[in-house]
Amino acid sequence: MKHNLLFDFIADKAKNTLTVRREFLAGRQLVWDCYTKSELLNQWFAPAPLTTKTKSMDFREGGHWHYAMVDPNGTEYWGLTNYLKIHPIDHYTALDAFSNAEGEINTDLPRAEWLVTFTDKGENAVVETIVTYKSLSDLEQVVQMGMEEGMTATLQKLDELLLILKK
Repeated sequence: MKHNLLFDFIADKAKNTLTVRREFLAGRQLVWDCYTKSELLNQWFAPAPLTTKTKSMDFREGGHWHYAMVDPNGTEYWGLTNYLKIHPIDHYTALDAFSNAEGEINTDLPRAEWLVTFTDKGENAVVETIVTYKSLSDLEQVVQMGMEEGMTATLQKLDELLLILKK
């Protein structure tokens, strides 16, 4: 059965934003849980063949998620997300940064604000992520680093996880 699910990846160089719009074959609550619970994030939040491990997570306003994407040879790529505002199953905003294992932000790489919105589309959920960078050069740097390919592959892993969770 072929599903034509919504998927947009739009770089807006005038606003220094990336907009990723993606439909999932699952209800909004389940998709929200996959974005906000470390035990579920660990199962999908990295493009294959990378895996994800959470060092610490406190999903609340003022809280954080400190995690690593790990490649097959064990190299760890650390990230830190600081949660700003949370409106359960509708949206949240966060500051996202590259970091080290201690959670110290890597100021040589772009930091961005993420607005992640969850809406219903029939029985499916649509997640719209608007990532805002400080400058055009920051936006161009993450695009060159493979953000589109990485997001495409990562969200495909979420599709696979949702199929398992819905059984």
